[in-house]
Formats: sequence, structure tokens, C-alpha cells
Amino acid sequence: MNILAIETSTEYCSVALWRDGTVRERCELVGQKHSELLLAMLDALLKDAGITIKQVDGIAFGKGPGSFTGVRIACGVAQGLALGADLSVVGVCTLQALAQASGHDKVIAAIDARMGEIYLAVYEKRDGGWAALIEPCLCKEDDAPSVVGENWFGAGSGFAINGATLAARYGNQLSGVDAQAVPQASAVARLAAGEFSKGHAVDAALALPLYLRDKVALKTSERQR
Repeated sequence: MNILAIETSTEYCSVALWRDGTVRERCELVGQKHSELLLAMLDALLKDAGITIKQVDGIAFGKGPGSFTGVRIACGVAQGLALGADLSVVGVCTLQALAQASGHDKVIAAIDARMGEIYLAVYEKRDGGWAALIEPCLCKEDDAPSVVGENWFGAGSGFAINGATLAARYGNQLSGVDAQAVPQASAVARLAAGEFSKGHAVDAALALPLYLRDKVALKTSERQR
């Protein structure tokens, strides 16, 4: 099975191709140029693999949370490609993709959400899959939900921007931190492969992003009021 994956929820733009367990990926730091570079990266990825979009069996995308514009780009491009090629899609949570790529079984995934807030979720690997002990949420770093137990690994930019606060929040419960970790298409592809095999893919028209923050255009003071 060939699965094409897209991840643009941060300043990185990454694409990946999952082929029966083997993953090929391209990833670049692009700032806010995802819309300019994404299709060219996808085209180059397919050419390197020697296949066309007609040989792809499904499309996966990082559905968020993350950059509002970036998440919309990933969802929109996934929908467009899937509709054009008559393919189904799978949306993968970017925080779960962080956990998948971390190499650890107990992960606190946190992404900087701007305005003094973070997107956070807590995952533990059980029976080969990920269990969400704390579902993706939007919170301030000093209000981050507590976790039970030790040997948790912190992953994501939430630990870079708010590292001191989060480190104090979780203290000795953390076994380590990778504050430079970002969601990548290779992890999205691997997670999506399991969803496709379970028959959990949906029609492209039903693909939805995960924003968490509804009023993205308001200032912090306006949202608080």
C-alpha cells in the first residue's frame, strides 16, 4: 500500500511516502512558505519513488493542532489531491505524531500555541498503539494538566518556549526533553497506515482540521473578555 503524507502545522514543511512499511521523507524549514513549496516537494517525492499520484492508495495529513494557516494548508491540499485521484484520507493529530517520532513510550507532547499558551497531550504506548491519557488541549504552561507516574519524555516546542515552567510543572517526572522536536510527515504516515488498515479512512470531503482555538483572530485580552 502507498500512503502519501503531508505535515505543515509548524514552520517546517514535510512530506512522506509510506510503501508497505518503508518510509521516504522530505522535510524543510520554510517559515511561512508552505503554500509555495508543498506541491513541488510532493512532486519531487513521488518522482524519486518512481510513482505517480495514480499509484497512491490514500492520503494522510497532520490535522493539528498547530499553526492555523499551516493546518488549513495540509487539510486543503490533502482534500484536493484525494478528490482528484478518488482517494480516501486520514487525519493524524500532530501531537500524536510528536509522540510517535520521539522514540519513547510515555510522552508529554507540547507545541507552542502563541499568546502565552501551548497545545498539549499525553500519550502512552500500549499493545503497540498509543493511548491518549490526556486528550489534546489548549492551556497556559502553568496550568498544564498533571500526569501520574515517572519516566515521561517531553517533546515539542512547548518545552522550548516555556521549558522552565513546564520543567517545574512536571519536575522529576521527566526522563528527558527534546524541545526541538516537530511533527513530521514520516510519523503521520506511520500512524495513518494503521488507520487505513483498520478501515478508518474517510471521504476527502469529510476531512477536518483540529484547531482547539476557535477564535484565532482575537487578541488575548479579547478572548479573555
